[in-house]
Amino acid sequence: MTWEFLGAGAGLLAIALAIHLYRYVTSQDSGTEKMRDIAKAIQGGARAYLRRQNLTLAAFLGIMAPVIGVLVGITHGTVYGVSIGIAYLIGAGCSTIAASLGMMAAVRANVRTANAARAGLKKAFPVAYYGGAIMGLAIVGLSLLGVSLIYFICRSGLGWTEVEAANIVLGFSFGASALALFAKAGGGIYTKTADISADLVGKVELGIPEDDPRNPAVIADNVGDNVGDVAGMGADLVDSYIAAIAAAMILGAELGGGILTVLPLLIAAMGLFASISGVFLVQVLMRGDPGAALNGGTFATSGIFIALLFAVTYTAGMSGNQWLGVFLPTLAGLGAGIVIGMTTDYFTSIDRKPTRRTAEAASKGAAINILTGFSYGLVSIVPSILGICVATLAAWKFAELFGVNPFYGISVSAVGMLSIVATIISADAFGPISDNARGIAEQGGLGKDVMEVVDQLDAQGNTSKAITKGFAIGAAALTVLALFAAYTHLVDIDLARGINLISYPVIIGLFIGAMMPPLFSALLILAVGRNAGRMVEEIRRQFREIPGLLQGQGRPDYKKCVDIATRGALRELLFPCSLAILVPIAVMLLLGREALAGCLAGSILTGIIFALFMANSGGAWDNAKKYVEAGALGGKGSDAHKAAVTGDTVGDPFKDTAGPSLNTMITVMSLVAEVFAPVLILLWR
Repeated sequence: MTWEFLGAGAGLLAIALAIHLYRYVTSQDSGTEKMRDIAKAIQGGARAYLRRQNLTLAAFLGIMAPVIGVLVGITHGTVYGVSIGIAYLIGAGCSTIAASLGMMAAVRANVRTANAARAGLKKAFPVAYYGGAIMGLAIVGLSLLGVSLIYFICRSGLGWTEVEAANIVLGFSFGASALALFAKAGGGIYTKTADISADLVGKVELGIPEDDPRNPAVIADNVGDNVGDVAGMGADLVDSYIAAIAAAMILGAELGGGILTVLPLLIAAMGLFASISGVFLVQVLMRGDPGAALNGGTFATSGIFIALLFAVTYTAGMSGNQWLGVFLPTLAGLGAGIVIGMTTDYFTSIDRKPTRRTAEAASKGAAINILTGFSYGLVSIVPSILGICVATLAAWKFAELFGVNPFYGISVSAVGMLSIVATIISADAFGPISDNARGIAEQGGLGKDVMEVVDQLDAQGNTSKAITKGFAIGAAALTVLALFAAYTHLVDIDLARGINLISYPVIIGLFIGAMMPPLFSALLILAVGRNAGRMVEEIRRQFREIPGLLQGQGRPDYKKCVDIATRGALRELLFPCSLAILVPIAVMLLLGREALAGCLAGSILTGIIFALFMANSGGAWDNAKKYVEAGALGGKGSDAHKAAVTGDTVGDPFKDTAGPSLNTMITVMSLVAEVFAPVLILLWR
């Protein structure tokens, strides 16, 4: 049987269901004329950002694709070089199409969710959730379809070996990572530029509500929720998803091929089938608590996936009990994802001790609030890192025990964690849709009862976004470990002999790699600060110069703030994104393959730690502010509220810009190493 067809079939089914859900969501009533006007402004801003991002990405791809094709063509032949260049473009194209579709679906679902909230929570919830599921199913479906077809064409159409075909899949993965880097870094800069500016001038200086239509930044803020947390986070997770599959396929091909090469595709297909079932179970599980329904859907998806995983590994035709050496490591990866999600939930949820204590600290001033959230962010690293360590140990030992290469065990554990990623993305995209629905309800003046419904959706959306960020970081950790193992095989580093940690090239590589995540984070946060400064001045100018704006008699220029956020985000992302590509190549050229291995190891360690710390501390600050705004510690307008807003302003670029972008950065560095290092070694020979 040609197993690739199963992966392609799962991808096609997911795409078909995404189209069906899109029709369902867009068929819902979009409400009053005022609501539609607000929604059109958000949609226009989203389209403007997507258009400019895709033009910038196209220019970048126009340079990178020929470079990859020429370098690979010199060492492996023209046809092979052209093929990997085309695969690179297809990977970027598939991810771009799916991310764009998901974001445009989200900005249509928001107003329909707000309108459905007029009939109650049970009517509004499915509109918001299915709006998010469009993104989850479309981007994962297109990715799995692309990987399956490219591998099949290379093996059956061109007659290449499994190793050659798997390396073309690596080119597809590298292309997807290009979009992820642009979408996550650029989207993070955009969304936090608008969010911080709207809060600083609106809440702190003028004392007006978060989504007040008088604020010129309010539409840019609504657009930013979709840019960062729909398109950006979806691209980030799928980047890890494709990279994990590619790494496992390469290792499988290097270790003997056959079922080991295509098994990652089968595992991913089972995960997608389980996710499709889970998406529709969420609505059945909805009994009045959105959080319980989302969590129930995730657990149901996991249960279905485990049953399908057992069936596919047991019947895959591996010798003896080798199937257990794949089944158990995959379960270990899935378990690590659940542990990390639960940890993130504990440290960021509004009703948990860390967030409550961070809020209480705000009553003593902004400095104590920031120090408390900062410290809880550092503590939150511990259970997540231990979970990753346990999963790595379990994957290694189980694989070894049942006669499977332990590096392959780690690789399939990454595939296992990411197998239900369509469900995770669906829950993540639910967050910004609910957030936007709240904004539209407030700006549209829909009344107290509707606000209570959308507030309930928004509160759960914040938690689901935080859990997704934790999951994404854990997924990136296991993915880059798999990519690291694949890199050592591709450049012929003998891990049985080990890498000499007291060799000066390796030490230098370790330090350079460890330096990259904090440097990358600093560049992105500085970019947010610069761009937010420009927008703050524009908001102040409008309140100063537009007659009657503060009294609600003038109309703000929303487009000006959208334009500042868009231009600034795309301008600011180019330098940090270029570093993620150029530094691994420079280390390889100047210090060699083992130094690059050290560089990758250093970036993995500090990257995961910084990402976890920033995502969780930022989430704690955000929900501490919301806890105060709900009436605790004096409520809105109190000194505690002002301190909590300051803490949230610090946390915003932590959790939504720098932290999540590190997942993509370390994945891109590993993919650059795998694509370019073997080529450079052959050129030197």
